[in-house]
Amino acid sequence: MTPPLPPRIAVLGLHLEANAFAPPTTLEDFARQCVARGAGITALARAPVSHLPAELPGFYARMDATGPWTPVPVLVAAAPPGGPIEQAVFGGFLDEMERGLAAALPLDGVYIASHGASSAVADEDSDGTLAAAVRRIVGPAVPVVCSHDLHCNVSERLVESVDAFVAYRTNPHVDMAARAAECADLLREALGGVRFARAFVRLPLAPPTVTLLTASGPYADLVRDAEALMRDDARIANASVAGGFVYSDLPKCGITVTVTARNGDLAAAREAALKLARRAWAERGRHTRRLLSVAEAADLAVRAGRGEHPPVIFSDAGDNPGGGGRGNTAWVLRALHEAGAAGVVLGVFVDSALAAEAHGLGEGARFEAVFNRVESEFSKRLVAPGRVLALRDGRGVGRRGTMAGREFDLGPSALLELEGSGLRVVVGSLRRQCHEPRMLEMHGIDIAAARCVVVKSRGHFRAGFDEFFPDDRVLEVDAPGLTSPVLANFKWRRLPRPVFPLDPDAGWREPAWA
Repeated sequence: MTPPLPPRIAVLGLHLEANAFAPPTTLEDFARQCVARGAGITALARAPVSHLPAELPGFYARMDATGPWTPVPVLVAAAPPGGPIEQAVFGGFLDEMERGLAAALPLDGVYIASHGASSAVADEDSDGTLAAAVRRIVGPAVPVVCSHDLHCNVSERLVESVDAFVAYRTNPHVDMAARAAECADLLREALGGVRFARAFVRLPLAPPTVTLLTASGPYADLVRDAEALMRDDARIANASVAGGFVYSDLPKCGITVTVTARNGDLAAAREAALKLARRAWAERGRHTRRLLSVAEAADLAVRAGRGEHPPVIFSDAGDNPGGGGRGNTAWVLRALHEAGAAGVVLGVFVDSALAAEAHGLGEGARFEAVFNRVESEFSKRLVAPGRVLALRDGRGVGRRGTMAGREFDLGPSALLELEGSGLRVVVGSLRRQCHEPRMLEMHGIDIAAARCVVVKSRGHFRAGFDEFFPDDRVLEVDAPGLTSPVLANFKWRRLPRPVFPLDPDAGWREPAWA
């Protein structure tokens, strides 16, 4: 008897967190971070280190460990968080994925590894469009499993197009490989004949991102409840509470609950989804967090520099490149420089022109450092005498947290010291959030010796810098920018209103099936 052929599993994905207030994301943005095709995806996924999204190595490793299979990689494209994708770019990616899938038929399964908060200039639901296209091409009988970042905006169309849905459960994100392995296991179940049913609930609840941490707080409690459902009820294959990405400013923004149940048990999926949604809504008032003012941050940094307060780390959360910020607002930098706080390190300030000038001058050079020589709404000019302490090519491999074992690239980078204050600034050329200690250490910085560290990151830095700063010395600063946690600062156009906490009196009507 001829043994069955290994299942042919297509692999594809689109990674972008789209901030509606940021400039459009271009093909160059993808090219500078990750565009991988065909067999190249498989080689990178099985390599010790790569620049692929971390889900891909995790999925491959689990599939390899659980039995024979034939990868059919199509296209994986990832860009730093930014504005909606230029429509022609998204159309090109979608067309390539559709052609690749059609050419690969017949397939036994599909894994979609996407971020889940993408949008295109003329398509508010690009992730749903991709999932629907996959389903249309492979047909209703082929299992499709999808993973998303927990900062995803889930549409009904996407949930209807897949067999099983899995979102991250850690923020900072350190479980990408684990969730991809979970997708592999669910796909193996489906290949073995298990049918899945899904229930979906959207809440008019769009919390500021700083309240969506999973170590403690209201969102952490929801995630723990979801994990308990999966652990204690064999009917529940997955329960995902997605925090959403409010800066996408779309009708599908807000916390969503998606539950996947085994054996087509829709009643079990609905029961679990409603339980989680009711708790989320009942505890919506917990999604508040006080931020430091810029003046308070400067005062605290001065005291830390004098040894009157333990060392601290500040999140310049309003300018997080990991959420679409440009990484070049100067409010916090200016305040700390003018305050003369000692022992301050700030990174990564994104200014390719300044980095290029430093490289042209060489290490040891003194010059007039001009930050943001071309100004924009939030990125105002700052001029200060400076000295070039170190120059690097900006390439490295992360050692902790979300970037552990993954390649990163800041572009040509420089460590500058501002004269008068002694403040040290890591300046990069490519827009990347500072959530990995190596981004500072590669420039010769001893983080343990710093009195105050400022990172252009919203929360992922917590998993990288926690060896230096416990939670009580991690503070967010309320400074202007494209990712400000103060949601009232934005002119919302497509976000459904009323929505909590922007509208304190917002109400929720439970689904008709409840």
